[in-house]
Amino acid sequence: MSSKMYSIYHFFAHLYRNRRQLAEERRLADFPFDRELLSYEGRGRFPDLAICVNPAGDPPGGELVELKDSRSYSVSSFNSTIPSGQKAIAEITGGKSNVVREGMLARGDDIYSVPMRDVYYLVRGHKGDNIKICLVHGSFFETVPFEYLIQESFSQALEERLQQEGETISEELRELITRLFSRQDTFSKVRHVKKASVRLRFRVMTEVNRQGNILSTRTYPAIKDNTINLVVPADSNCQFERQLRYIRMAISDAEWDAGTTFTISHPCNGKYFVLSYSL
Repeated sequence: MSSKMYSIYHFFAHLYRNRRQLAEERRLADFPFDRELLSYEGRGRFPDLAICVNPAGDPPGGELVELKDSRSYSVSSFNSTIPSGQKAIAEITGGKSNVVREGMLARGDDIYSVPMRDVYYLVRGHKGDNIKICLVHGSFFETVPFEYLIQESFSQALEERLQQEGETISEELRELITRLFSRQDTFSKVRHVKKASVRLRFRVMTEVNRQGNILSTRTYPAIKDNTINLVVPADSNCQFERQLRYIRMAISDAEWDAGTTFTISHPCNGKYFVLSYSL
């Protein structure tokens, strides 16, 4: 490892300095991300990118990034992993042959020195000739624990079927069933059925609603067309001051002055600080 600093804030600084190419790249995944900042870069599974752990520990680094590209001002669906603000790295790097773990180790990362990783989503949307780009903390989408989200959704489906069939079950049995089906890995495993020539896997897909659509001009009018934005939680003064210090470590005074700062209010999850630049 070199003495270079690693963090999501340095990652955003790289995006800002190359914002025109980021906006013009046909596929977001084809953008040449700064590989010196990355301990992992992959396709088809979570995460798409992982920032190196910062050996100095302040900031810790190690953030996970998922790419979300859309041809409209709607955030594309989350097909593999329910969005969240943090992920335990042990859950992502477990198993005998794990490409994420091997990639991080090959890069020289001390993987488990940062056991809980902040998750960010690099969201790009288009509307006609206009474009919005947001690097947004995952808590913007995780307003309730994902176990509760799955459980309540399954409970709604169960209630719907019971009503359609004219059946009833006890409240105790209902709670047991919905609790047992509250984990995403229940659905993600491939199921083998005797004598069946196919295997079955249920997949949990997640789509943002109006409150979670950071690209929506109606819901978040402060996020302007043709801008690139860093969006981080700002409810805690201590957390916000720490993040602000990290941002100022990653960009120059002139770059800071070139941007616009403001806060937006998430209807379900408090305030978020935004650092915004014109494309």
